[in-house]
Amino acid sequence: MVTSLLRRGMLVGLLAGILAFGFARVFGEPQVDRAIAFEDQMRQAKGKALEPVLVSRQTQAEIGLFTAVVVYGVALGGLFSLTFAAAYGRIGALSPRAVAGLLALAGFLVVGAVPALKYPPNPPAIGDPATIGRRTALYFMMIAISLATAVFAIGMGRRLCARFGVWNGVLLAILMFVLVIAAAQSLLPDVNEVPDQFSAVVLWRFRMASIGIQAVSWATLGIGFGIAAEIRLRSPQARERASNLAFR
Repeated sequence: MVTSLLRRGMLVGLLAGILAFGFARVFGEPQVDRAIAFEDQMRQAKGKALEPVLVSRQTQAEIGLFTAVVVYGVALGGLFSLTFAAAYGRIGALSPRAVAGLLALAGFLVVGAVPALKYPPNPPAIGDPATIGRRTALYFMMIAISLATAVFAIGMGRRLCARFGVWNGVLLAILMFVLVIAAAQSLLPDVNEVPDQFSAVVLWRFRMASIGIQAVSWATLGIGFGIAAEIRLRSPQARERASNLAFR
């Protein structure tokens, strides 16, 4: 059962990667080109020579981007299917589509939106190369905090629902998540390395494109895997095996 769901998750992840690539190619890459052009202009204004190009922009924007996004999509689809297998049957009598939809929404918020509120993505040509390690570490730390807080809030939410009812329990769990995340984001250091001369419009469009790529990926997983899982679990025998797996 898990193996079958894993295969379906990876196939849907492949589709998510292809759609995300199309979105990134149309909406994200033009902003990257503008950011690189800005960097070249700044280097020329300072009398510095342009850095040699080891890989052409066309290769980066096409086969390089496609490979990276598709591999990420397949891996994300596999992890999503395993999470679905662990969650199905444990969060109420919800259909496979409903479970997949909730997981996709939670994944987009916890992994995509919340970390981006503190450390929004910047075009690759923007920022100090010497601090890329620190900035990357802070970003992944924010993802880890968001995931850990979400798991904790879900566990507490189940207890709160049993004590105060489903509606009140869910609201309290959400409030707990928001407060912990707000505290973490206020304590973590800020990162602001965007030059004053850089176009605010280009920066905004790049960040919106980055969030859009996340939204396309998670929406495809939620909808596509929900349909695939529902077809797989359509028979009573399959639903019973899934239910038995969930309560082991």
